[in-house]
Amino acid sequence: MPKLNWLFCVLACAGVWSISLPATGQALLPYTPELNAEQLEQQGLQLAEEAIQLVRFQQYELALPRAKLATQLAPDRFEAWFILGSLYIQQEELDEGIKVLKTALTLAPEEAGIKFTLGNAYFQKGNYAAAATELEEGLTMKPDVPAALFDLGNAYLKLAKYSEAIESYEKAVAQDKSFWPAMNNIGLIEYEQGNIDEALERWQAAVAIDNEQAEPKLAVAIALFLKENKRKGLS
Repeated sequence: MPKLNWLFCVLACAGVWSISLPATGQALLPYTPELNAEQLEQQGLQLAEEAIQLVRFQQYELALPRAKLATQLAPDRFEAWFILGSLYIQQEELDEGIKVLKTALTLAPEEAGIKFTLGNAYFQKGNYAAAATELEEGLTMKPDVPAALFDLGNAYLKLAKYSEAIESYEKAVAQDKSFWPAMNNIGLIEYEQGNIDEALERWQAAVAIDNEQAEPKLAVAIALFLKENKRKGLS
């Protein structure tokens, strides 16, 4: 999936698109000498909200410093750490992202979105077993996230757990009928196992979902060539 969609998904499933800010008065007293802890936290959450809005417009370089400052002003709020960690992963600073996300997880161990993001990070590092573990744990908390189910299927695929991968991909499609990449990857597994007819059926289903995608169309063409239907494959 495109990185932007992935980041939207993990932030949304953790419920941080709209952070609840504490209520304040309409005016600040001019003689207040310094901000108290509650006001600092509020400012930190406001910065986190600004970072999220910048992510919407793919302004990651502007979002990152706001997220960093948010963790300093609101160090006890998992949202700030989660947003910062997600941005690091988005920028492919994987080690720093994993470190920050683990901090977020200590503050909110039941937040599935943090687990999903950690799983994505471990997958990018090539640690597929760790990726699968994080994604499995996240899905026990929130089982209806197609992107996480797709990521778990990919981790299983890398671990050569083909039946588990297909099951996870099928769950993703069941949750989102338009999720053609999951259907496409089921075809890849069937193809690798020598099941050309089953692979062709899956790839044709992926094309039916989204006729503008080149990858499943190419796969269909290859399958048709193998089935000695070269004219149709060329078409």
